[in-house]
Amino acid sequence: MADTAWQQLTATFSRLAHFSHLSAIAGWDMFTMMPPGGSRAHSAALAELSVLQHNILTAPQVGEWLNAAEQEDLDEDQRANLREMRRQYQQAVLLPATLVEAKSLAGSRCEHAWRSQRPANDWQGFAENFKDVVRLSREEAALRAAANGTSCYDALLDLYEPDMTSQRLDALFSDLSHWLPDLLQRVAEKQSRNTLIAPQGPFSIEQQRDLGLLVMRKLGFDFDAGRLDVSAHPFCGGVPQDVRITTRYDETDLFSALLGVIHETGHARYEQNLPRAVAGQPVALARSTAIHESQSLFFEMQLARSAPFLAQLLPEIIARFGQQPAFEYHNYIAWNQQVAPGFIRIDADEVSYPAHVILRYDIERMLINGDIEVDDIPALWDEKMQHWLGISTAGNYRDGCMQDIHWTDGSFGYFPSYTLGAMYAAQLFQSARTQLPRLDEQIANGEFSALFDWLQRNIWQHGSRYSTSELIVRACGEDLNPRYFRQHLENRYL
Repeated sequence: MADTAWQQLTATFSRLAHFSHLSAIAGWDMFTMMPPGGSRAHSAALAELSVLQHNILTAPQVGEWLNAAEQEDLDEDQRANLREMRRQYQQAVLLPATLVEAKSLAGSRCEHAWRSQRPANDWQGFAENFKDVVRLSREEAALRAAANGTSCYDALLDLYEPDMTSQRLDALFSDLSHWLPDLLQRVAEKQSRNTLIAPQGPFSIEQQRDLGLLVMRKLGFDFDAGRLDVSAHPFCGGVPQDVRITTRYDETDLFSALLGVIHETGHARYEQNLPRAVAGQPVALARSTAIHESQSLFFEMQLARSAPFLAQLLPEIIARFGQQPAFEYHNYIAWNQQVAPGFIRIDADEVSYPAHVILRYDIERMLINGDIEVDDIPALWDEKMQHWLGISTAGNYRDGCMQDIHWTDGSFGYFPSYTLGAMYAAQLFQSARTQLPRLDEQIANGEFSALFDWLQRNIWQHGSRYSTSELIVRACGEDLNPRYFRQHLENRYL
C-alpha cells in the first residue's frame, strides 16, 4: 500500500530536519572552532548543503503532497503541522537555487572577514563584502514582495515574525518613542544621586566560566543536550537535542559574559523543551524570533536583573572572586540595575536597549527598500545614536555599525524581534507573577521549578502549534500589550 501524501510529507520534513541539524552544527563550528584557513572550504560546504535542502523542499511533488494532504483525515495537531509545512514550502519556492547558494557564500565571506575587520575598525573593507550581501538580500526581498504584495522589507520581516508588518511595528515603536526618552532622563536623574563602586578585576576567565556553568545548572540547562563555548559574538545554535550556546569573556568585566550566558540559556531552555513527540517537524520549531527573544530576555532582564535573583547569586560571586566594596548588597544590586546608555547593544541596560533596536530597524528597512545605500550607513548610525542616546559614533565603526553579526549573513528583519521580545517577556512575567503569588520569594530562594513549569505549559511545549497572537492570548489572556513593558521599566527603575 502506497504511503499517503501526509506520510510522504512527514518523511520529507524529517529528512530536511536532519540536514538542518548538520547545517547548525557546521555553523557553530564556523563561529567557534574553525581555523581561519578553513573558511573557503567551509563556506562552500555550507552553501552546497543549503542548496540541497532548498531542492528537496521545492521539489514539485512536495507541492502536490501539500494539496493532497489537505483532503486527508488529519487531526488538529497534524493540521497545524501541515500549515507550517506549507509556509516553509511557499517561502522556499519563491527563490531560485542559484540565489540561495550565492547568498550563503556571500554571508559566509562577509562574516568571516568581519571577525578581523571589526577589531581593525575597517569599515571600507567590511562595506566591500557587505554590498554583496545587501544586493542579494534585495534580490530575495523583491521576489518575496512581488509574490506576497508587500514592501520589500515586510517580505523579509515575515520570515522571522509571521504576520508582523512594518506598519504595526511603526505603531508600537512610535508609542515607545513617545515615552522612552523621558523615562531615560528621569531614571538618569534618579540614579545620578547614587555614587556606585565599580567591581575591581581582574576576574579570571576560568572562574567566570565556572560561575556561568553554575548559573546554567540553576536555570535548568540540560548539559546532556548542549554545551557552552566562546565566540566573537554570543549566540545560541544547534537543535533541541544538541543546543550550542556561546559567550565572550572580558577579565575587566564580570557581568557582561555572565548576563550573556543567562540570555543564551533562555534561548536554550526554549529549544530544549520544544515538543519532542513531533521533533523534526515544522510544528515542533520555535514560534517566531520574537517569541525566542522573549525567552532569552525573560531570563536575562525579567529574572536575572531582578533583586531577588541577584541576591541569591551574590554568595556565589563572593566565593569565586572574594569580598570587595562593590559586592556590598545595595551597591551590587544598583550596579546591575544601572541605566547607562552606551555604544554596544548586547551590553545595554533594558531601558536604553530599545533605542538600539529602533535605530537598526530604521536603517535596515531603508536599506532593503532601496532608500539608502551601504555607504550611507555610518553617518545615519551616528545621527541616530546622537538622537537617541546622546552618543557619537563618528569614525568609530567597531562600536557602531560594525558591532553586530546579524547583517553579515543578510538577516534583515531580525532586529525588531529584540524589542518585541522584551515586550512579550514583560507581559509573560506579569502573567506568571499573577498566577504564581509566591514567585519573588521562590526566586530569592533559588527555586525556579514553578516558573519554568509555567513557561513549559504556556510557551515551550506548544512550538509552532499556534500563531503568535493565539499563543500570547492563551498564556496572558490578551494579545501583545506594550503597557506591561512600560510598567515593568517604571516599577524597576523609578
